[in-house]
Amino acid sequence: MTRKLVITQNLDEFLLTKVIEILPDWTIITGSDPSIWEPHLNDAEIIAGWKKQMEDTILQTDINLKWLQTWSAGVNKVPLDYFQEKKIHVTSANGVHGYPISETIFALMLSFTRKIHTYVRQQTKQTWHHANMNQELHEKTVGIIGVGHIGRETAKIAKAFGMKVLGIRNSGGQEENVDEMYTSSDLHKVLPQCDFVIVTLPLTAKTKGLFGKVEFEFMKNSSIFINIGRGAIVKETELIEALETQQIAGAGLDVFEIEPLPKDNPLWKMENVIITPHTSGSTEHYNQRVIENIFIPNLKDYLKGKTPSVNLLNFEKGY
Repeated sequence: MTRKLVITQNLDEFLLTKVIEILPDWTIITGSDPSIWEPHLNDAEIIAGWKKQMEDTILQTDINLKWLQTWSAGVNKVPLDYFQEKKIHVTSANGVHGYPISETIFALMLSFTRKIHTYVRQQTKQTWHHANMNQELHEKTVGIIGVGHIGRETAKIAKAFGMKVLGIRNSGGQEENVDEMYTSSDLHKVLPQCDFVIVTLPLTAKTKGLFGKVEFEFMKNSSIFINIGRGAIVKETELIEALETQQIAGAGLDVFEIEPLPKDNPLWKMENVIITPHTSGSTEHYNQRVIENIFIPNLKDYLKGKTPSVNLLNFEKGY
């Protein structure tokens, strides 16, 4: 039987050609329309791009799958217990988002310091008002909660603004462009120091609900909270309360507990909140980076009988 690869994305021809050149004898199914790839789930040896509607087929039938390459950095929507039990390799798209998400982070930070969000609202009303704009980004302190690919790129840009950079990750190991590194147990020590708190964490059992009333009370009243990780990392009702009571000054949010964000959610109407619709990682180069930087190197290892190593999931950690 011919070996089969399913790619659940619409790839540019030059990217598909690169894959075909490596797998000349394989059947390659590609396209975002479920009707294209659904008939091939049972006998696909490799799937690139997890879709929620795959779950029933994957869990309830005898499949041939050996390796899943996700098209997102987060894997919280993948049935990881099943993949671990079946010893199916899972690799993520972690690392693709460093440039676009760090740009979004700074767009949000600059919007708050230079009142861009306020001026855009005023523009729609033809209102000419200073809005008490007086802050600078330079020489402020930023806390990056989760110093991975995105955190490292954010730290690099922060240093160009002369900012003091504090970082948190499990190991606490030193990192270039980060002035002080801490472990996750030091979160409450870091928060009071920060003018900006940036959450770049994956969603795991340990990070779910990590930020709530207590954490916001540790933050400065003048601080800005930015979440581009996952919505469930934050207790949303407690964030709303912190914003309403001015426990913190504002929030830039790309991710939410429920997506799309319900129309009756109070966050929509808060003037000290900027909302983006889970688009911080969107970029014209997304597919190319997944294919060239992650999938192809892993594919070459896989064909040699090796375990894919780029972004290989640690099932115990959940990322």
